[in-house]
Formats: sequence, C-alpha cells, structure tokens
Amino acid sequence: MFDCVEPLGVGARQLFDVSSQGSCMLRKASSFFPGLETFSWASSTSMQSVETQSTSSEEMVPSSPSPPPPPRIYKPCFVCQDKSSGYHYGVSSCEGCKGFFRRSIQKNMVYTCHRDKNCQINKVTRNRCQYCRLQKCFEVGMSKEAVRNDRNKKKKDVKEEVVLPESYELSGELEELVNKVSKAHRETCPSLCQLGKYTTNSSADHRVQLDLGLWDKFSELSTKCIIKIVEFAKRLPGFTSLTIADQITLLKSACLDILMLRICTRYTPEQDTMTFSDGLTLNRTQMHNAGFGPLTDLVFAFAGQLLPLEMDDTETGLLSAICLICGDRMDLEEPERVDRLQEPLLEALKIYARRRRPNKPHMFPRMLMKVTDLRGISTKGAERAITLKMEIPGPMPPLIREMLENPEAFEETPESGGGAIAPPLPPPAIQAIKRERDEESALEEEEDEEDDCGEEERERGGDSEDEGWGFGQVEMDGAARKSMTGRAQ
Repeated sequence: MFDCVEPLGVGARQLFDVSSQGSCMLRKASSFFPGLETFSWASSTSMQSVETQSTSSEEMVPSSPSPPPPPRIYKPCFVCQDKSSGYHYGVSSCEGCKGFFRRSIQKNMVYTCHRDKNCQINKVTRNRCQYCRLQKCFEVGMSKEAVRNDRNKKKKDVKEEVVLPESYELSGELEELVNKVSKAHRETCPSLCQLGKYTTNSSADHRVQLDLGLWDKFSELSTKCIIKIVEFAKRLPGFTSLTIADQITLLKSACLDILMLRICTRYTPEQDTMTFSDGLTLNRTQMHNAGFGPLTDLVFAFAGQLLPLEMDDTETGLLSAICLICGDRMDLEEPERVDRLQEPLLEALKIYARRRRPNKPHMFPRMLMKVTDLRGISTKGAERAITLKMEIPGPMPPLIREMLENPEAFEETPESGGGAIAPPLPPPAIQAIKRERDEESALEEEEDEEDDCGEEERERGGDSEDEGWGFGQVEMDGAARKSMTGRAQ
C-alpha cells in the first residue's frame, strides 16, 4: 500500500498531515496494522533529516568538474593511410595529401605516370607518382568544388582587409645619401640633353667585321668613361673605406655593367642611335662596326627595355651604385661589409622610386631585375673582348683590358722563344688606387718609426715626466722626419 511513497517522491509530512481527515482515518486503522503509527511519524522525522543532510551536503561540497572530452580520433588518411589531421575537401586526410590536392586543383596540374597508372599509394610511396596520387584523391572522394570554394573565401577575406598606406618619405640620412649619389652621377655622366650631338658617315649603311676608325674612337671614349666610373665610385659614401683590394675587385667586376648602363640611358629610339659622353652618336650598324659585333642587338634590346622605366639621373646613379657595391662578387675580402654598404642604397632607391611613381609599385623590383640583365651583357662583353683582340691590329687599350678580362688573357705570346715577358703594368685608374695604398703604407711606416724614436727618447730621459718632454718629442719627430726624407731621396 505504501510502496508508492518513495517512487513518487512524496514527503512524509505531506502524507501524514495530522490536520487532514486522511490522517485520522489512518490512526483508526493503526489497530489493524501494528507499527503504522510509529512508521508514519518516525519515517516523517527520518526522511526530513535525510533531506536536510542531503541539502546541506550539496551546499558545502562543490561538485567535481566534468572531465574534458577525449581527443577526437579520425580515421587514417583515405589516400595514403598516414595519420589524419581532420576532414579536408570531403574526406579524412593528412596534411600532405590535403596540400597536394589543393595545389593540384588550383594550378590545374597535369601529371604523368611512368608505369601502368596503377601505382600503390601509401605514406612511403605517395611522392613517387603524382598522377596516381591525384587519381587516388578523386577515388576516395576529394572534391574539386571544395577547393574552389575555399579559395574564393580566402580571396573575399583578403579584400575585406584594410591595407594601410606605406610611407615613402626619405629619412634625413637617406636623403643625404641620395643627394650625394645623384651629384656624383651627374658630374661624371652628362645626360643626353646636355650633350651636343654629332655624327659620322663612317660605315653607316652596312655591317663589317670591324671599322678601325670607329674602333679607335670607341676605345678612346670607353677609356675616358671608365676613368669617370672610377671617379664616381670614389665619391660614393663608404666606398673608399673598404680595403684597397675590395675596391679594385668591385670596380673590375662592375665597370662594364655601369658602362653599358650609361650608354643605354642615352638611347634614342626614334633614330635607333646611341650617344657617347662627348656627343658622338652612332646608329646600330655603326655600333656593330665599332667593336660591339654580335653584342650589338643584345645591347640595343636592353636599351629598349629601359625606356618604360623612365629612370631619371638619380635612379640611374643609385642603380649604378647598387651594381658596384655588391657583396656577391668573387674574391672579396669583406663581403659582409660590402653588403652593409649596399643596404641603404637599396632602401633609398625603393623609397625614391615609389615616391616618384605612387601608382606604379612594381618599378623598383623591375629596376633591380636590370642588374641581372646587365651582368649577362657583361659576360657576353668579356667574351667579345677575347675575339676582338684577334681583330684589332694593335694591343688592347690597357684600361679596357684590365676592366674586361684578366690581363694574362691579353698577353702577347713571344714570337721567338727564350725571353720572358715582363708582366703588364696596371692601367692608370688601378695604378691610382694602388698608389694611394702605397702612400698609406708609407705613412703608417713613418708613424711607426716616429713612435720608435719617441720611445728611445723616453728611455734616455729616464722615468721622470716633465713639461719640457713634449718639445723634445716634437724636435725628435722633426729630426726623424728629416732623416726619413733624406733616406727616401
């Protein structure tokens, strides 16, 4: 009869309320059911006590936190059975197969199987046959559309990003650097508008192997231009702080690059002519006959590629300086130091070009690509110099020989055996740099000798230090200097 009390969750006091008629009826029936009255009241108290204890225990003891869910375990990659990183493009796959499938679809790759188009694909062999791997991706259910939708979503996200405008203001130091390089270039390379053009009719209509008259004029002007390039280099900030050996290495490596760049900036496309530093203007045929030979069309093509860049004198000067001061040249003693000198030149050209052309952000990288083109032309120029030596009647001018090729390559073989050939003298520009090095060494030796004389004087004068020592030292310095001068004479 009372089995329903606990399942229904009815409290004892509600069932045995003494004020209700039902409780009186139960009391009357207690004579027929011994212990009923005791059960009703005792159980009421007991159940109330249990309920109170349960409630208080819930309030005092915090419930333990629920354990974290177990890590999600995916099925192995459907393509190669490697460990899966999740569901990609519709199937469970690893990162490798996901990326391979995405690249293949985005780039519309076409692969070829070198076997029977039934290669086994697993995590060891998956990179051996791209054709069968892509076919396996399709077989297991990877979706092309999922790749395209993912790509479109990324494009949309990129469009929504706010692009902050980049600043193209030169700092004070870079502004000063630009001014110095620009001035050095303008004063050693007159622009086309500053020159009074003049022409010659010598072999202007048809190509010949070599026009000696044009060759003599070209070699003379090239020698003058090389001297101007050396002057330009010495005026670049930091160049003369490099070791003498590195200065010579950089000049020999980049001189032809800069020479070609300077000639090509004076190209006139309407007449298809080039103008030299004294105003001499030659057409394509005359340039060929003057000594350029098979190099002619390559040089004129490069000149035509410079036209869309619309480089001014400042940009040409900065690009020339970047060609010259480059740490990847062979046989440098301090390439890292050269690279540090080049970094501000690159930054200056980048900012200057962007500031001059705000709507053409790709001009700076296009200018830098011309450095690679110039090196290719210079390599061809060095090869041309070797064949040109066989065509000219006399020796190669020494400065051109020094800048274009190793001097030993131009040495005359003795007509009769026995006598050894004296080594060639360096050209004037290199001699000047070496002379500066010798003068610096002589000054250092003089200072060392003066220091030795001073130490001898101090030894004779004892350990005492008085005010008159300085004058004695000055006199000794003068005597030592006179003695050295006499020895030098």
